[in-house]
Amino acid sequence: MAERTTPKKQGKSGDAREERLKAALKANMARRKAQAKARAASEDKSVKDEG
Repeated sequence: MAERTTPKKQGKSGDAREERLKAALKANMARRKAQAKARAASEDKSVKDEG
């Protein structure tokens, strides 16, 4: 997959925005991972109860 590069015309505000987006992405990925783990655990539990 080709990496997209944005022109670096930004100053400090651009760096702050990038850091903020990076932190938001990290939090979002952690939340999704936790949700997937919880779903997998609940599916395993329901399969064990049925069988």
